[in-house]
Order: sequence, then structure tokens, then C-alpha cells
Amino acid sequence: MHKLALATIALSLIAAPALAGPKEDAVSERQAYFKKLGGNMKPLSDLLKGDYDAATAQKHADALADLTSTDISGLFMAGTSNADMPGATKALPAIWEDMDGFAAKYKALSSAAANLKVEAGKGKTELAAAFGAVGASCKSCHDAFRD
Repeated sequence: MHKLALATIALSLIAAPALAGPKEDAVSERQAYFKKLGGNMKPLSDLLKGDYDAATAQKHADALADLTSTDISGLFMAGTSNADMPGATKALPAIWEDMDGFAAKYKALSSAAANLKVEAGKGKTELAAAFGAVGASCKSCHDAFRD
């Protein structure tokens, strides 16, 4: 009986990833993408609160610009909103109801991140102004499209 229980557990662990499916994968990849964005935003925020370091600022600004130049439309598969997958995502159905508006906000983020890349290494004042625009762009999208 003990061997049967272990075999059942092992089989469930092997089969679990196969049960995920494309929608779950899209949500997981989407969340990983936005976690990468946040992982570069936090150090920039910390630089503004503490000692400024041009090389660190530039590194994270470059990463944000690179990330936001990526086409992420594939991460927003139909049927992956928080209404479709309660508890799995904070993406509001409004994204799919207004995909053009969502794309415009993402384009604004990309533009702000590109400007941040230009300004980040110049000094704390320049970083603050450019970072503020990126933050405002993030907030704008969160207000409209994230629970």
C-alpha cells in the first residue's frame, strides 16, 4: 500500500505540469514578465531614496527599456482575465474589452522607459524625472486594467 501511495504521488507530480495548459502558461509567463519589470523598478526607486549610482541606474534603466520593447501581446491570451481565472491573475477583463487602449498604455510605458534609458545615467535629478514618468505610466495601466 505504501508503494502505491508513493507511486500515486510521484505520478501526480509528473502529470501536474502537463495539466497546466496554454492559458495557465500565458498567465505564468505574464506574471514573470511583470515581476522582471518590478525587479528593475525597485532598485531605481532605491537609488532615488538613497545614494545615486550612475552605473546601477543605467543597468536597470537599460533592462526596463529592453523589456518594454518586447511584444507581450502573446501573454494576453483570451480567457486569462481574473474573471476567467479567479485567484490566478489580477488582469481585468477590461484589457480584452479595450485591447487598443491597453496597447496604447503599453506603448506609453515603452516610450517612458526608452527616455529613462537616456536619462538614468546623467544624475539623480534626471533619473527622478524620467523614473516619475515610468511610474506614472505603470500607475495609469494598473488603474485601468489591473485589479
